[in-house]
Amino acid sequence: MKSSQVLRTAAGVAVLLILVLVGVLLVPPYIQNWKLQRYVNELLDDPATANQAPEGVRAEVLNKAASLGLPVHSDDVHVAKSGAAMRIDALYVVHIGVGGYTVDLHFRPAAGGT
Repeated sequence: MKSSQVLRTAAGVAVLLILVLVGVLLVPPYIQNWKLQRYVNELLDDPATANQAPEGVRAEVLNKAASLGLPVHSDDVHVAKSGAAMRIDALYVVHIGVGGYTVDLHFRPAAGGT
């Protein structure tokens, strides 16, 4: 095998390893956000939620986010109730360090009527 082929193969393997590493770092926050989004949807599908005060619903969302290890704070979650309709919005940022560079992942799980 020629040295140029060995170099190309090594470079290809290095690129694949870097992509795998980035995937290992970035995929878990997306999975946790998906779980929180699913929870918010289920919360609004539950008829008992309509009888709760917005502060109680906010507390439930915050507890679920904490159990998932997400950096969601009280002022990141907004619950609006208009008659029988309820809307839940959350906005939070996950900071991921990748090789001396920080990537900010912005998530916005939301559900409900306007």
